[in-house]
Amino acid sequence: METSKNGVVGVRGREVLRRNWMFKLVGKETFHIGKHKGVIHIEAVSGFAYEYTLEIDEKDTMDVWCDGEVLDTAGEFVEGGSETHFEVGGRSCCIRAVSSGKRREGIIHSLLLDDREIPEAIE
Repeated sequence: METSKNGVVGVRGREVLRRNWMFKLVGKETFHIGKHKGVIHIEAVSGFAYEYTLEIDEKDTMDVWCDGEVLDTAGEFVEGGSETHFEVGGRSCCIRAVSSGKRREGIIHSLLLDDREIPEAIE
């Protein structure tokens, strides 16, 4: 999911929500991706800092799915973020979430397969 300052939300490069103004400072924005409902909750946490929560079909946890099945995962906190470990076809996989170090860029997610980072797909 990508967001922009001009009120656009995209998923895999496809626009799913556009507002001709900035998102409300707090509250929620609802959108649909096919038959699925998405909600972005926006909360003020302190000063000019905001927290965003994404829910898809009422889910606010990060389940890892493969071929229509939820996988067993193990999470751990690491320096600068967290890692979610799981296996696919007997191979070791990990989703790493670390801070970009820049407030406006947020969290960077990476997928690792057998300890090697998989580059982002270009569509």
